[in-house]
Amino acid sequence: MPPLKAFHASDVVDNLMSNECRARLIGADIAIQGMSIDSRAIEKGCLFVCKGVSFKPQFLSMALASGASAYMCEKSAEEALARVAPGAPHIVVEDIRRAMALAAAFMYDHPDRALNVIGITGTKGKSTTAYMLRSILDAANMPSSILGSIETDDGLVRHESHNTTPEAPDLWRHLHNTEQSGRKVMVMEVSSHGLKYERVLGLHFETACFLNIGRDHISPVEHSDFEDYFSSKLKIFDQCSTAVVNIDSDHKDRILDAARKAQRIVTFSAEQSDADYTARNISLSARGTSFDLIAEGETRKIDLGIAGRFNVSNALAAIVMARLSGVNFDSIEKGLSSVRVPGRMEIVASSDEESLAIVDYAHNELSFKTLFESVENDYPGRKIIAVFGAPGGKAEERRECLPRVAAQYADFVIYTEEDPAHERVEDICAELAANTPSNLSYEVIVDREQAIEQAFRIAEGHPSVVLLLAKGDETSQHRGDRYVEVESDLSIAKRILTSCH
Repeated sequence: MPPLKAFHASDVVDNLMSNECRARLIGADIAIQGMSIDSRAIEKGCLFVCKGVSFKPQFLSMALASGASAYMCEKSAEEALARVAPGAPHIVVEDIRRAMALAAAFMYDHPDRALNVIGITGTKGKSTTAYMLRSILDAANMPSSILGSIETDDGLVRHESHNTTPEAPDLWRHLHNTEQSGRKVMVMEVSSHGLKYERVLGLHFETACFLNIGRDHISPVEHSDFEDYFSSKLKIFDQCSTAVVNIDSDHKDRILDAARKAQRIVTFSAEQSDADYTARNISLSARGTSFDLIAEGETRKIDLGIAGRFNVSNALAAIVMARLSGVNFDSIEKGLSSVRVPGRMEIVASSDEESLAIVDYAHNELSFKTLFESVENDYPGRKIIAVFGAPGGKAEERRECLPRVAAQYADFVIYTEEDPAHERVEDICAELAANTPSNLSYEVIVDREQAIEQAFRIAEGHPSVVLLLAKGDETSQHRGDRYVEVESDLSIAKRILTSCH
C-alpha cells in the first residue's frame, strides 16, 4: 500500500488560508503525515489536534511523546499549550473545527473524489437503511465501507462505533482507507452533530438521503431547540449531487425545498402513490416483510428479511440509492431478502414462543413510537415489557418523552443503564421515573443485565414481548471517559431464553 503523503506544516497553513480559514505557523516548518485528535492513537509524524471541552494539556504531552510532529490549536489555547510543550511546532487557528476539517481533507488528498460517498440522515432508520444498502451492494459484488452508530468498517479497520459520524480527521482517514482498500463505495450515517459541527465540511456526497424528522438531541450541549436540530440536518443537501427524500416525513415541503439545492431529487413513499418509488400490498410476519415495489414503470415483489412495517420505508430508501449506484433489481431483491442489521429488530423466542424478545436500537421519541406501534399491531394480546434508559450528558428530552411514549403501549417498564458517561445512572433513572405517567408500572434496576433478567421473570406465565431498547448488539457501556466491555442485550436474551424455556 502506498504510504500516506507527507506535507510540510506550511503547506497546511497555506491550504487553510486559501480556504479563508485564518492560520499561522509557530516554530519549525516540520514535515507532517496524517492527523489525530486522540493522544492514544498517535502515529509517528502526525499532526495532533487539540480540541474539545474535555481536552487537557497533558494530552498534548502524551501525543508529542508518542511521536506527533506538531500540533494544531485555537488561538485562545495557544499560550497555555506553549507552556506545556515549549518549542514544539504548532499551527494556530481561530476556528478549530473548520480548520481541522479542511486540513484533514487536504492531508488525506480528498479521497471522496474517487469514491461514491452515500450519506443518510434522519431521526430514525439511518443504521437500518445503511445495512440494507450494504447488503444490496454485497449482493451486487460491490463491497462497500460503512460508517455509523453500529460499526466502522473502512476496508482496513473494523470496530464498534462510538460516534455516528466521526470527527473530521477520523472521517477522512476512513475515506482514505476505503480508497486504499480498493472499495469504491462509502455508505455513511450523517448525524445532526456531524453537519452542525462541520465534521463533514468539504465532503461531497454523490447521494444524500433524508429519511424523516422528529425531535431528538435537544439539550444545552447539543441543539438548543428543534429548529437548530432540523436546520442542521438539512445542511446535507448543500453538498450532494442527488437528493433522495421520503415524502411520508413530517415537514416534507421544507425538506423538498432544501433538497432543490441538489442537481436531482428522487422521492420514495410507503404511503403515497405520487413518489418515484412506492410500496403497495405490504405483508408482515414475525420474521420478515414483503411488498410490491412500484418503480420505473414496473411492479416487483420484494421480500425483506427483517420484520416491521416501518422497515418498508427504509427498504425503499435503500432501493433508490442502490439504483442510483447502478445496481440491478436482481441484486436488490437478493440483498434485501438476506439482510441482517445487528441489534435492529432482532427477534429471540423461547422454545414454546410464549416469550419473545425484540432487541432494537430504538432510542428516541420517533423510533419509540414507531416500534411500540409495530409491536402492538404485530403481537396483539401479548404483555409488553420494556427495558431502557437514557444517555448521560445529551438528549435530555428523552428522559421526559420516552416514558410518555412507553406508557401508551407497555404494561411494565424497567429503567436501567444506557451509556451514562459522566452522570450517575441512578440520577438518570430517577428523572425517567419522575416523568412516568401514573398508568404505567415501572421498576429501577441500575445493572442492565439484572434488569433484563428481571424483565424475563415478569414475562413468565404470560404470552409476552420483552423489548430491550437502545443498546442493540453493542458490547460496551460509556462510563466516564471509558467504554467498558459488557455482554450485549442480544447475547443476554439468547442465553436466558435458551436456558430457561
